[in-house]
Amino acid sequence: MKRTAVSEVSAVPLDAPMNAPFEIATGAQTEVRNVLVRVKLGDGTVGWGEGAPISYKRETQASVLKAAASAGGELVGRDATGFRPLLDSIEASLEGAGAARAALSMAVLDAWTRRQGIPLRLLFGGAEASVRSDVTVSIELPEQAFASARRIAALGVRTIKVKIGKDRDEDLERVLAVARAVRGVRIMLDANCGYGPSESLRFLAALKRRGITPVLFEQPAAAGDWKGLAEVTRRGGVPVAADESVQGRADAWKLARTRAAGVANIKLMKYGLLEAWEVALICRAAGIRLMIGGMVESSLAMGCAAHFAAGLGGFDFVDLDTPLWFKDEPVRGLRIGRGGVYDLSKVRAGIGVVPTAGVTAGVRR
Repeated sequence: MKRTAVSEVSAVPLDAPMNAPFEIATGAQTEVRNVLVRVKLGDGTVGWGEGAPISYKRETQASVLKAAASAGGELVGRDATGFRPLLDSIEASLEGAGAARAALSMAVLDAWTRRQGIPLRLLFGGAEASVRSDVTVSIELPEQAFASARRIAALGVRTIKVKIGKDRDEDLERVLAVARAVRGVRIMLDANCGYGPSESLRFLAALKRRGITPVLFEQPAAAGDWKGLAEVTRRGGVPVAADESVQGRADAWKLARTRAAGVANIKLMKYGLLEAWEVALICRAAGIRLMIGGMVESSLAMGCAAHFAAGLGGFDFVDLDTPLWFKDEPVRGLRIGRGGVYDLSKVRAGIGVVPTAGVTAGVRR
């Protein structure tokens, strides 16, 4: 194979209106202010990546743009025959800057697999050709949650994730409304650190009295409260997922040692694709079940995460629904389909998603 190098890297804002607020225990998001990264190789191959700032890590669109531009400049002129040295460079340049890492590494791998003429999922092993996502009911009034659950069921989705962690009584009514709206629905809970372990256990007990057993309880304690996670895992009677608690390899090793939770939620935006890949391998080797999730991202980043999960295989929980919150997505190509399915079998090369003409107008060509 002929050698090629990275010839250009650019980063621009990716702004988009949302069709409804996305509210969790720590706050509400009403607009998308992400970052789009473009990587061009010397042979003309172009790859795209997306970064979604994580507010609890104090990331902003401006900080992600700055970090991606700086680290991207260091890639220009680098040999792109192999992708691993490029990912190593991105990781070394962007310690702690997860969204910028994700955007750059995504664009690099999109370009690399496009050049090879293979879908991204094959780079990760090609274990599966599709994944099936849940769809979320964010923090909203019970009557709104009932209507949301009905709309979700009409899409053929049978697993609904319900955001909680703000007001216990209202949270309980929201979950009950979802259960009433869709008979036999699989319910996942996500407290986003809004509850402590005692409150989480009381919440589970209240649901049990009403005949509801969630299939998963995500982050039912503060990020640093590993003992609290372990307590809910031990006493709650449902699988527990660590999300905010697992911010990289070191936390994955800690989870493997302590068994504080039985599931790890891997998000590309927390640490980029290389570290996400290694976190997944650590957890799998330790018998920790795998979940894939994300921030509020378009089909570009969500599609990349779908390739990641399908390629590695064995993800028991898939939470890649946020493109549904975009009023008009700024990208085209792969989409979440009926039943929450990402069908990757028709993607010929790369992620299978590119920005629309209006978005790319300001990107250097």
